[in-house]
Amino acid sequence: MVGLLGSLVELNKAGLLDCILYLSGVSGSTWCMASLYQEPDWSTKLETVKDKIIKRLSGPGVSWGNAFAKLKKYYYGKDYFSLTDVWAAMFVTTYMKEIDEHTLTDKRYQLGKDPFPIYTVTDKQSKQKEGGDPWFEISPYEAGYSLTGAFVDTSSFGSQFENGSKKKQQPEMDMLYLQALCGSALAGEESKEFIWGKIQDFIKHLRPSKETIMFEEMKEDPNSPSVEKCYQVLLDLVDMNLCVLNDKDPSALDQSIRTNLNELAGGKSQLIFPTQKLNLADKEAAKLYMKQYTEDVCNYLSQFSLGRLDLFLSIFKCMALWIWGRNYNFLHRMTDENVPSGLLETEVRDYDDAGLLLNSPYISVLRKERNIDLIISLDFSEGDPFMTVREAAEMCKTLNISFPEVNIPTEDLEKPKDFYVFKGQNAPTVIHMPLFNVVNCGDEVEAWRNKYRTFQGPYSAEMITDLMEVAGKNIFNNREKLKEQIRAVVG
Repeated sequence: MVGLLGSLVELNKAGLLDCILYLSGVSGSTWCMASLYQEPDWSTKLETVKDKIIKRLSGPGVSWGNAFAKLKKYYYGKDYFSLTDVWAAMFVTTYMKEIDEHTLTDKRYQLGKDPFPIYTVTDKQSKQKEGGDPWFEISPYEAGYSLTGAFVDTSSFGSQFENGSKKKQQPEMDMLYLQALCGSALAGEESKEFIWGKIQDFIKHLRPSKETIMFEEMKEDPNSPSVEKCYQVLLDLVDMNLCVLNDKDPSALDQSIRTNLNELAGGKSQLIFPTQKLNLADKEAAKLYMKQYTEDVCNYLSQFSLGRLDLFLSIFKCMALWIWGRNYNFLHRMTDENVPSGLLETEVRDYDDAGLLLNSPYISVLRKERNIDLIISLDFSEGDPFMTVREAAEMCKTLNISFPEVNIPTEDLEKPKDFYVFKGQNAPTVIHMPLFNVVNCGDEVEAWRNKYRTFQGPYSAEMITDLMEVAGKNIFNNREKLKEQIRAVVG
């Protein structure tokens, strides 16, 4: 997010921002885009907009109460709830320091002087299926599959369709949810321990007390079981999942859960647990055991009148099933031979961070209707700074999309420079600029990478300023080279 902001500021100073037709992003870059497009004609007043964004990012966060109120809004406001809703309300707000309830379609008529925004995610089921179309783009006008060319009006993305007809309108997603959808890098299963830990903090923070709304709602119900016991079961269930993820024996927690459930049921617990025994030596089997165990406990608790605790049970079920970005499929039961059959069959689709597949939005901008001449690839990836452009070239070869050949000098793999140009016959020119390189970081490329890891807390004001300066240097140092390449494609 910060890297893109710093780069755009320098592009503006170089007089190059107003010749950019599209601004497309994946993952954290979309967070920058969402902040920019809050302001109509942001590209004409970027210094002011930049200062406003940095002030917000360095300022106070969203309160727990407001974040939880937003989460409840998501939970009660639509048919499908997933970890993306949790990620949006409880986590993205801690980085973005705001709850942005604007929608993309609000911005349709404010795009006159700014590059056209394209947000990119991937279809999780298509990603796992050969011959699918995983690339899904969302703009102020349309949302859909970049390669297939199947789109729906953005205001209707997430609504229920059957054979091309809308059956049930769902609320249009807001910008907070869109940022969570695009920036859900934690949707990879290796993040489960981190997410469980955050949910544990979340439950402890919102555990009933006389001061909480949740407690007031529950104590009015004379038939409500012991709220304290329910919360203890959930906390034990979190700990049990964490134990299994870390190969530790969870038998004491298992016993505590059984005891509390039995007491909740007045000594008549009929909970049926997984029939197989937990085998920590077999990681896959242990994972399946905990999935079933978590579901069983949640299903059992759901029979009680638990008020707002139902929300927690839904979060736990989403954790067990690892559901991210679930929405109705607008292609459900359509018949169209040009659309991969897998996209037509299911009533729902799951969407996640495109960076988990390719950490750059090449496929969306390379739609043939866009007729792109020049791509400026600002690469903010961790690790190999050439992976995105190389993988894009390989994907395009497979998909018969024109793309230049990518050859990186061997000596640059460890010590990347700040400016690369790839050209090909009847293909767009690709300028590739790694964020950290030997020009702007000298011999400290690795130190800069370590300082700005993806999975860490929000950056301080000083870190934001330093990173913007480093990202800006890549543009500043290469202004004339950029102009030269733009002149070449115009010519």
